[in-house]
Amino acid sequence: MARLFDAYIIVDWTAAETKKLGDGSVWIGVAKRDVRFRLYTETHNAATRAEGEKLLNSLLADHRKRGDRVLVGFDFNFGYPAGTAARLKLDGAPWQAMWKFMASNLVDKPDNTNNRYQVAAKMNRLMTDEAWPFWGAPAKQAQRWLTTTKPPAGAGADIPEFRATEDAVRKGKLQPKSVWQMHGAGAVGGQTMTGIPVVRRLLEALGPSGAVWPFGTGWRTLDAADVEPLSTLVVEVWPSMFEGKPEAGEFKDQAQVRTTAEALAKMDEAGDLAKAFGPPNGASEALVQQVEQEEGWILGA
Repeated sequence: MARLFDAYIIVDWTAAETKKLGDGSVWIGVAKRDVRFRLYTETHNAATRAEGEKLLNSLLADHRKRGDRVLVGFDFNFGYPAGTAARLKLDGAPWQAMWKFMASNLVDKPDNTNNRYQVAAKMNRLMTDEAWPFWGAPAKQAQRWLTTTKPPAGAGADIPEFRATEDAVRKGKLQPKSVWQMHGAGAVGGQTMTGIPVVRRLLEALGPSGAVWPFGTGWRTLDAADVEPLSTLVVEVWPSMFEGKPEAGEFKDQAQVRTTAEALAKMDEAGDLAKAFGPPNGASEALVQQVEQEEGWILGA
């Protein structure tokens, strides 16, 4: 079976407020084939999100020149739990409305300073007029609509803490964090906020040669005919799903982008990647709609 992609790029994002390299910064892993079709990987590190975005664009431009088809995975949520867009009274397809909202509210400067805590507080005010569902902020960022600690159990009880995809991957050591958590070890809320506008700009620049799964493709098994018109397919990944240990001298985040890119390349080689784009057996029509319209899905969940 023919491979769907020629290269696999994994982006480990960060919501860091300062310039930094190493762990907790932007890492990009690329798995591709050499002239003899042997798979090899390279990793890149950027000190700011702006530098990371520029680097990603230049890597993709190089692949486009070669006529390669690229799978790009980002390690943050592409969507919010069902009902979020409605609570914010946003019009249109929920995922697109949320992306537009993030792009117009988030200010992310070239030195990595950003207003993500203010955006979380604004969303809490609009959704509940309380300090939830978003929670977690450094003490100096806490205010009426955003607290340092998790809200009491039952607060915002009708707002789901997780998307369906997080519920699907949770087992054993795999314990995904809620997108509502903005601060603390492993929190993904800030990465999602600072990351969505970048993916949105990337897709706008690619035009018809770029697509985002599952929103733009449908939540279904993809074949060669589906990806043939594309130069880039953008997906959400969670590197913790792929066992990967750092090699000597490797940073943890660096190892994660390398091993995730390699894992997806091997799945494609074996013909298993196409099926990973489809829903699990027995997924209801309601779940398919929820995933395609608002929540998104982690590839391989």
